[in-house]
Amino acid sequence: MDTLFNTKFEGDAASHSQPGVQLKSSTYDLQESNVNLKLTIVSTVGFGDQINKEDSYKPIVEFIDAQFEAYLQEELKIKRVLHNYHDTRIHACLYFIAPTGHSLKSLDLVTMKKLDSKVNIIPIIAKSDAISKSELTKFKIKITSELVSNGVQIYQFPTDDESVAEINGTMNAHLPFAVIGSTEELKIGNKMMKARQYPWGTVQVENEAHCDFVKLREMLIRVNMEDLREQTHTRHYELYRRCKLEEMGFKDTDPDSKPFSLQETYEAKRNEFLGELQKKEEAMRQMFVQRVKEKEAELKEAEKELHEKFDRLKKLHQDEKKKLEDKKKSLDDEVNAFKQRKTAAELLQSQAQQAGGSQTLKRDKERKNSGFL
Repeated sequence: MDTLFNTKFEGDAASHSQPGVQLKSSTYDLQESNVNLKLTIVSTVGFGDQINKEDSYKPIVEFIDAQFEAYLQEELKIKRVLHNYHDTRIHACLYFIAPTGHSLKSLDLVTMKKLDSKVNIIPIIAKSDAISKSELTKFKIKITSELVSNGVQIYQFPTDDESVAEINGTMNAHLPFAVIGSTEELKIGNKMMKARQYPWGTVQVENEAHCDFVKLREMLIRVNMEDLREQTHTRHYELYRRCKLEEMGFKDTDPDSKPFSLQETYEAKRNEFLGELQKKEEAMRQMFVQRVKEKEAELKEAEKELHEKFDRLKKLHQDEKKKLEDKKKSLDDEVNAFKQRKTAAELLQSQAQQAGGSQTLKRDKERKNSGFL
């Protein structure tokens, strides 16, 4: 892009370890002589770097549709300012193809097939100095054959205008363009030219014998820029707009082939929306009632289980209490019996002591009597 527009665009090189495809958009105001150009470049960061590439095209399609949707919303406003509107729709897709020399990757075919109805695709063989001239010619034929066999419609330079019909017809035969990019200038002869220096020689970017860079620049910027914008508006945007309005219920004619009234369409869509809304409300109400009933049943079941558990615990408590009371009564009986035995033993001991005391007095008395004698 730096070589194509002869400038230095800001931005750091993206890594190849992105978890998914991210689209990075940058807008620049370019000026050459008295010509001003507002250019927006959208880079597909991480495209083709993932192991699973099945959905790699989706972020690109969604981004393009988002730009169409923004333009459609502006167009549908009562007070439109389309003459001052910053048109962010994608007018050209430069699809870079790896210079393998064999065939297109399945990812390339799937992605271009998904994009051909949404954007003007210009296929480009990148780093074309990586393969020989004969291989490059065969590779171009192979790519064109695969695109046709898979029904991929790339952008064709228009030939209906006599002023550009000849050159565009010639350039269509050169598609896909094989390009080389370089911002480095080397002195070749007496001129400073953009080129790439290799040990075996020098590849000149603007030499048509070396690559198709000049052809791409001429076709893209100088000859067909307005046609690219017109094709975007009349073909791709109109297709999106038609599909979107049909989804919303708008048609050109009714079943009786009469012109469709915007007011009638609006009223019909409004009534349809209100009907669907009422249905959804009724469905939600029924669901709410059902949920409430289910919750009530769950609460009743839980309450029943709690009562049953309470009754079991109450009965268990009563049984334990009865056991403890029986045990207490048994212990009280044992204590009373022990006290009775103790009292009886003390009584017997007291009587025994009294009997022993009287015997001792009697013996003492007898000793005294015998002493007097």
